[in-house]
Amino acid sequence: MKIESKKIKKINNIYHGFFSRNGGVSKGIYSSLNLGFGSKDRRVDLQKNVTIIKKKSKANILNLVNQEHGNKIINLQKKSNKLKIGNADGIFTSLSNNAIGILTADCAPIIFSSKCSNFICIVHGGWKGLYKNIIKKAVNLFKKNNIKSDNIICAVGPCISQKSYEVQLSFKKKIIKNNPKFKKLFKLKNKKIYFDLKKYALEKLLYEIIKKQNIEISNLDTYSNSRLFYSYRRSVHKQEDDYGRNISIIVKRNR
Repeated sequence: MKIESKKIKKINNIYHGFFSRNGGVSKGIYSSLNLGFGSKDRRVDLQKNVTIIKKKSKANILNLVNQEHGNKIINLQKKSNKLKIGNADGIFTSLSNNAIGILTADCAPIIFSSKCSNFICIVHGGWKGLYKNIIKKAVNLFKKNNIKSDNIICAVGPCISQKSYEVQLSFKKKIIKNNPKFKKLFKLKNKKIYFDLKKYALEKLLYEIIKKQNIEISNLDTYSNSRLFYSYRRSVHKQEDDYGRNISIIVKRNR
């Protein structure tokens, strides 16, 4: 199953998707479309799942990164047959028929495309990456290629929702110290603090002058929807010894 952004789907020559955990070959707690090479899943099954994604996207190449919860984005200018092309949390490219992807298990996968479809980008939007301004870095890569912020379309995929994201007071203080207006991202319920990661991503996007009408945010929650998504936090609460990773991709087609 693939979730799509209605806004990005309208862009010519672009294929994209926030894939659910269904449609792969992995077994047990990894069932079934696990792409987490950092997990303990069988490598043969992971490789088969890579092949499934490449076939679905009709891309010759799929590139991922070794994610670090940072703000580095690789500007991919030459095709690479390596699955993992470096340590980073995002990929930017103008290459055609080259799928770029991000893995998540509660963090927000964020897809960008220029309206003209010449440039695409995908980033891993955990709170740390957002805090370190990974969105600003993504937008700046478009600007360096003469794409103005109002010509960027963006979609934030399924991730953990506020009702599932309990945080500590120290975390709240850290986020608010960075920007006092972020106080609105927190909710107090039964003496517990809950954080809105999706709205945090939205605030960061709006700060970079991306028009609100060019932004789409999924309302799906990875934590509560075990049938569709892997979730790191859910696996911890269930005391499972590992977890799978959801994949999101974008591909620029030949014209």
